[in-house]
Amino acid sequence: MTVTFVEEGGAERKFEGVEPSQSLMEVGRTHGVSGILADCGGACACATCHVYVDDAWMEKVGGADAIEAEMLDLVSEFQKPNSRLSCQIRLREELDGLRVEVAPNGY
Repeated sequence: MTVTFVEEGGAERKFEGVEPSQSLMEVGRTHGVSGILADCGGACACATCHVYVDDAWMEKVGGADAIEAEMLDLVSEFQKPNSRLSCQIRLREELDGLRVEVAPNGY
């Protein structure tokens, strides 16, 4: 699989050969994507892996559940309709080519 992160400032980081079943946060953290801090390690207990899903991918990725939405409230000043926590996006084959923008973390 391939996933692309757009870091704050516009730098694109494209990763090929990504294994399905990882979370998007794990890919970002493994590859040192700027802004993917993942302070809680993927437990959906912070918002330090906040991303904006490219509009073309939003339907396939889906929206946040109630718990994730509560965490996104922590960064409400940066929240958009396409906001997600990358720890809650489990990669699967139909997400091959996924593109996200790393949100400002506000921390």
